[in-house]
Amino acid sequence: MAFRALETGWTLHYAGGDIPAAFSEIERRGIPATVPGVVHTDLLAADLIPDPYVDDNESLLAWIGRCDWRYETTFDAPDLDAAENHDLVAEGLDTVARVVLNGVELGTTVNQHRTYRWLVRELLRPEGNRLEITFRSPIAYAEEREAVLGERPHSYVHPFNAIRKSACNFGWDWGPALVTSGIWRPIGIESWSGVRIAGVRPVVGVDGDPRRVDVHVDLEWGAGAVDTEVSADVAGERASVAASVGTPSVVLPLTAADAELWWPRGHGAQPLYELTVRAGDEEWSRRIGFRTAEIDVEADADGSPFTVIVNGKPIYIRGANWIPDDTFFPRITRDSLALAFDDATEAGMNMLRVWGGGIYESDDFYDLADEQGILVWQDFLLACAAYSEDAELWDEFEAEARDNVTRLSSHPSLVVWNGGNENIWGWVDWGW
Repeated sequence: MAFRALETGWTLHYAGGDIPAAFSEIERRGIPATVPGVVHTDLLAADLIPDPYVDDNESLLAWIGRCDWRYETTFDAPDLDAAENHDLVAEGLDTVARVVLNGVELGTTVNQHRTYRWLVRELLRPEGNRLEITFRSPIAYAEEREAVLGERPHSYVHPFNAIRKSACNFGWDWGPALVTSGIWRPIGIESWSGVRIAGVRPVVGVDGDPRRVDVHVDLEWGAGAVDTEVSADVAGERASVAASVGTPSVVLPLTAADAELWWPRGHGAQPLYELTVRAGDEEWSRRIGFRTAEIDVEADADGSPFTVIVNGKPIYIRGANWIPDDTFFPRITRDSLALAFDDATEAGMNMLRVWGGGIYESDDFYDLADEQGILVWQDFLLACAAYSEDAELWDEFEAEARDNVTRLSSHPSLVVWNGGNENIWGWVDWGW
């Protein structure tokens, strides 16, 4: 499998809404755009807006979230004969988007927190492919859906609980209301033949054995696929299974008898081992750590505890709440995250709780946590609101949960998945 990122040649265009007259240049010709990126950072790079973090510029720039925007690029296709399948893969579109390739609508998106994939081989031509992604105003969309789904309690002004977008983007007690649109994670053409490894979930600590890992592998089969062997290698151990065409998934159990255990910071070392999964010509590789993790909530004479236990040892938790490192998520880098992790470790912390009004954190964030022994509590992205359980939101929430549980399951630092932030207290204490 080969992934070719579409990073260059993008332009940003105004596409609708009440735009100040001073910005007619965007309407007429567009401006250069950076991908991954968001509208605010492109306007800032073009010197068309002041720094959104300074003075009351947050209010001055509120119109951006009320407008529609279009990203455009042209690109040459990869060698169409070199692979059987060519997919357009968007790892993060923020948020309500219509995707058009060479004049044909591929689909629409309504969720910032999941990956989208479209088959595009039949639409691609060797040169001059035109890709357009038009984003609706997130505020207008959220207000529209609230009117359909019904008004429900939420914090602050905008109905962020009617759209699958980071809640804090609409403003919070700690940060500005700078409502973004854009291609916020990589986008590109993925080419593959035969069978594709669609997802890998290494479940470590099976049956209480910290050195046992069950490797769950999801498979997608192309038209020219044949039966194939699926294998997993880690820490000198190997498991394999024969998979016939059409098999949706397989499980490869392994026990790494000689592996060293992964421990939280202050309790031992953090050894990481490369896990490699192969299926036909496809290969997937990530680092994993061997450990067990559980939460003791069994009632006792004093009530119910909430004790984090790693490798059978209770861990005294010292940590903090983690919000996104920047309002404009594409500006966050591994280096900027590393500085924050340095602050956490210097303060003696051993856990960070990823708050439910932000994002499912990046691979860089989790890699740093794995390497430094910082445990992670990851909220699902529900925050300070009541949410509709109608299918249009419920199905999207399920899809994003499946995406992100799969993406993050290899990380030994991840020990807690939590339902969300303070939603229950709205019901219990806030009069909902």
